[in-house]
Amino acid sequence: MDVLQRALAMDDLENLRYLRIYEIIGCRKRGIKPLIPVGRTTWWKGIKSGKYPKPVMLSDRTKAWRYDKIELLLKSLN
Repeated sequence: MDVLQRALAMDDLENLRYLRIYEIIGCRKRGIKPLIPVGRTTWWKGIKSGKYPKPVMLSDRTKAWRYDKIELLLKSLN
């Protein structure tokens, strides 16, 4: 891999963003408005049925969703 390819690969990694569940479905306590206004149970049922994207495990107890997949989901819902 040459220097340019490595630089492009690093740029791709830097552009990866993840969203936690409260950033997607909102959180009144934190004052975060929902991107997708559904409840937590509905969200998890949608993942199980394939309607919503599956999360990525960031650690043993931390799940998050890739920003680009949520962005595609929002576009498909509109």
